[in-house]
Amino acid sequence: MKQPLSLVWDLDVIFPGGSGSPSFAQFLDRLEQQMTEFLAGLEQLPQPIEDPERTLAGIAESLQTILLGIREADSFVSCLTAENQNDKKAIQLNGRVAMMGAQFSSVMTRFEQVLLNIPNEAWTDLLQRDAFRPVAYPLEERRQLAQEKLPPEQETLLNDLAVDGYHGWGELYNTAVSKFKIPFEEGGKTVELSAGQAHNKLSNPDRAVRADVFRKWEDKWGELGDFCADALNRLAGFRLQTYKHRGWGAVLKEPLDINRMSDRTLQVMWDVIERNKPVFVDYLKRKAQLLGLESLAWYDVEAPLGSTTKPYPFDEAATLIVEQFRKFSPKMADFAAMAFEKRWIEAEDRSGKRPGGFCTSFPISEQTRIFMTYANTADNVSTLAHELGHAYHQHVMNDIPALAQEYAMNVAETASTFAEMIVSDAAVKQAANEEERLSLLEDKIGRSIAFFMNIHARFLFETEFYEKRRAGLLSVEELNELMVSAQRRAFKDTLSEYHPHFWASKLHFYITSVPFYNFPYTFGYLFSAGIYAHALKEGAGFEDAYIALLRDTGSMTVEQLAQKHLGVDLTAPDFWQNAVDLAVADVQEFLKLTESKV
Repeated sequence: MKQPLSLVWDLDVIFPGGSGSPSFAQFLDRLEQQMTEFLAGLEQLPQPIEDPERTLAGIAESLQTILLGIREADSFVSCLTAENQNDKKAIQLNGRVAMMGAQFSSVMTRFEQVLLNIPNEAWTDLLQRDAFRPVAYPLEERRQLAQEKLPPEQETLLNDLAVDGYHGWGELYNTAVSKFKIPFEEGGKTVELSAGQAHNKLSNPDRAVRADVFRKWEDKWGELGDFCADALNRLAGFRLQTYKHRGWGAVLKEPLDINRMSDRTLQVMWDVIERNKPVFVDYLKRKAQLLGLESLAWYDVEAPLGSTTKPYPFDEAATLIVEQFRKFSPKMADFAAMAFEKRWIEAEDRSGKRPGGFCTSFPISEQTRIFMTYANTADNVSTLAHELGHAYHQHVMNDIPALAQEYAMNVAETASTFAEMIVSDAAVKQAANEEERLSLLEDKIGRSIAFFMNIHARFLFETEFYEKRRAGLLSVEELNELMVSAQRRAFKDTLSEYHPHFWASKLHFYITSVPFYNFPYTFGYLFSAGIYAHALKEGAGFEDAYIALLRDTGSMTVEQLAQKHLGVDLTAPDFWQNAVDLAVADVQEFLKLTESKV
């Protein structure tokens, strides 16, 4: 792998010229025309359809071409708005693509109606044909969902109104975040930190720095609280009204459907985690002792142990990741090296970028892009490995029909967390000394705390929030109280101070494409642990089996996926307990290594 590596991604190879790209403007024009023509063609279909096989084959091909185009366009504007939140032209393009997304939703609604109009016997026969077998699952899924929705005209109206309503509130939140700035003393100068930069300071080794930034962080989100509360209330209100008119009683129906998992699987997973929390409480108490504290505050949970931590420059992190990937999968390592060399990663630490990290796919270009703010920490290395796991997932699916590429968030987080696990586990085992081993082990356990406690708090908050939102709008103060209550429950009341405005600071609550953007992370973490156990057992021979699993993620439920590739039942506690046991073993080792230090 050639070094030094660039920390700035290359978008010009996809559409040159950024937000002013003429080729991207032409791409959008063509895409809009394709959708208009496709929708007109659907409306002119005779009823009943005389030759379902030939008619549906042509429709499915055109639809998948449009689907790939929508994903390509959405990824490009997502990258533009993330790299520079002050790019007004990019914000306008994002609005245009959002409207196209709504138009595509209307296209899908009409398409689903076509599927419904095919008689059951003909439909069953159709899915057995060679031309439809690769997309049989998503087609059947679409047909079933259409039966549970409103009539097509009403769903189309809903999609159109969502652009400036539902999705508009999500964009309002992004605008509010773009104004986030807090002062920070660094090198004798005062600098203005963006939300992403400030969040990185919350894991600073110096507690005084963490505490100072956290106070400013809370105060700033308090200033933005009314805007964020408006957005959150309206997003939830839109969803609840939609569910009511569709006749969906359970708030979790949509997120569970999106993630292709049963409520039984979700509840068993959380039950197993809840039963195992005492050992993680022991870890939090031990960490507090090691930091010289009676108990941890919210801003101490992710703090490194000790006053110094090993820095990981970007090139060193890239080398580490590629080397560890190669021990498990040469194909995965080669892909990661290519992503670094071809500048598929935006990691520069600069102002103006949106907070957080993501991976997005350009299915027509058969490329991906990774976004983050890299600050040379071990946690940043984990994030980088995590996003490369996402990218590899898409990479192995590029030759699959577009409809079968639509895998859910929970299995997407499985691929990313699995990649993260490969790197973190190897780093712990190869530590140069006990101090480094302890630091890396603590960083690894920190992810278990995030998935079992932090994510759980988000899930508990959102569940309670939706129940209360049925009765009316919630104030900033009420949202703060709900958030702290959820954090206390999730962390077993272990912390001395909590994060009342977390609901405002976390982008995930405002993502309109996926409600309950939380439990899929925990599912992915534990499901990847099960996969990792299989990988360790089978060695190099698991590489192709892993690819086969990834390629099936868009074509079955998670329960079917687990049964087929791992031979386990996700509705029973055994699998989840075995996965949690891996994290428990890390904590037990940590407690043993630190016993003499307190």
